[in-house]
Amino acid sequence: MTGPSGVAVRDRLRDLSSEDEQVLRLVGAHLGSLASRDLKARCMAGLGHSAESWAARKRGPTAESSSRWAGSITKATHDQWALARRGQAAHIHNLAAGVAAIRHRLSLPVGAKGTKRAPGGYRSRQEWHSKTRHLRVLEDRLGKVRADREAGRVRVVRGGRRLARTRHHLAEAGLTAAEWRRRWEAGRWFLQADGESGKRFGNETIRITPDGEVSIKLPVPLVSLANAAHGRYVLAGRVRFSHRGAEWADQVAANRAVAYRIHNDTGRGRWYLTASWQIPPSRTVPLQAALTDGVIGVDTNADHLAAWRLDAHGKPCGEPRRFPYTLTGPAGHRDAQVRHALTRLLHWATSCGVTAIAIEDLDFQTEKTREKHGRRRWFRQLISGMPTGKLRARLTSMADAAGITIIAVDPAYTSKWGAQHWQKPLTSTTRKTSRHDAASIAIGRRAQGHPIRRRTTPPRTHQSDGCGHRTVQADSGALGREGPRPCIPGPRTRCVPPDAARTRATRPPNTVRGVRSDQEWVQDSLLRTDQERYVASRKGAPWRTARDGQCATCGAATARWSSSGCTSTAR
Repeated sequence: MTGPSGVAVRDRLRDLSSEDEQVLRLVGAHLGSLASRDLKARCMAGLGHSAESWAARKRGPTAESSSRWAGSITKATHDQWALARRGQAAHIHNLAAGVAAIRHRLSLPVGAKGTKRAPGGYRSRQEWHSKTRHLRVLEDRLGKVRADREAGRVRVVRGGRRLARTRHHLAEAGLTAAEWRRRWEAGRWFLQADGESGKRFGNETIRITPDGEVSIKLPVPLVSLANAAHGRYVLAGRVRFSHRGAEWADQVAANRAVAYRIHNDTGRGRWYLTASWQIPPSRTVPLQAALTDGVIGVDTNADHLAAWRLDAHGKPCGEPRRFPYTLTGPAGHRDAQVRHALTRLLHWATSCGVTAIAIEDLDFQTEKTREKHGRRRWFRQLISGMPTGKLRARLTSMADAAGITIIAVDPAYTSKWGAQHWQKPLTSTTRKTSRHDAASIAIGRRAQGHPIRRRTTPPRTHQSDGCGHRTVQADSGALGREGPRPCIPGPRTRCVPPDAARTRATRPPNTVRGVRSDQEWVQDSLLRTDQERYVASRKGAPWRTARDGQCATCGAATARWSSSGCTSTAR
């Protein structure tokens, strides 16, 4: 995944006087009226927009403000119109998906069961009838939106559609008419200026010096309020960017372009200033270089991030980690929870020495429709609550600053195959491996190019000799247990001397149909080795040197030996 292309930091404008606030309100209201007029002209132009029409639109605000203010207004208008077009395309896609899902379910018999890839029919005739009426409503909406898109019409509300609708529900929102009016006016103000590279401190309209002094170029109708030369107004308050302040200072000192935006939070009664600038794109690291020290697989869930570290060979190392977050409350609280979880994840990756994090490339835009999941409201709420887009953007930005590479992998079957192949083998009496932990291993192995499944375990008889250890394990109190094992020739260690051209004596099985046999063995014509003599003496059996086919004690041609000695009749 590519890194961020820009940086934005915000700080509070402190110690503003009442005169400063009054000037900011007047400038914001005047420029806001020009922005509303320009947005109206842009929406009326529709698809007939061109460079000539853009220049014509810019000439109007220039006469009432300045060329730089007019350039910022027209550029913001164009960006807002393009955002509305993207939202319109997404709305058409959602409506088309809903219409297709309802048509499919209506074509099936009532009560028909669905599959993993497609839902089944509706449960009752009543639900089937209500969905036919809902289908007509969605088709009407889809036709109107498609007609608007073909004609280039968009519907944009400066100040926000949600705030505009709140005007009709003041009691539910806990606002009075005056409070709502203040929020509405502040939301429609325009106090932002684009930066210019090569200009003094990177911006001629809203200028901030390295020591935090803020000055604003006043529009033509408000030049009489200036308290500095060249029609500028210097605020009494100062700004100090605590986050990335050194980077901002370098941008300002080098006269690089820095854009500023002044915002009034009417709920808290505070003024804020946001600075933003572009940064060079990060160099793309080769995949093999990023995976040299292993990877951390991360499984995204509704309330936590499940992570597990994998070495360069795809084997899980250490213990799984979880980074919880709570997605309740206002948007600022939810965003802070996501940032805190990602901060802990990145700190852990840095401490482990890992330079790559693998994450699923999730997108639930087509999965949130009611028509696809039917009555499973809990599932729709679950996938709607997962901050996939925000988490991906935050993680990419924060990892780029930490020097960590983010690898996006295909999310197909990671949870299913991870639980199938890794959950049970990694579960023990002291560690309980969850399905999400196993999914993080599957994600990491997919990023490394390994198959998700584990290597097939060989049969039990192939793991050791005859389902047992090859040698008897030495007791903890045995002398020399830490030393090398003695080299005993024979089939036990599969090591036969090259000069032992003989046939070993065989030993009958200990049990024959449940009855234990005699402890006998037959001596062949070959001589015993020193090792066999030693073994025989340890067992209590006498040993003698014999000729080929004769007993050393009695001289019999065929000798039978037992633990008590020779059993030949010629003894």
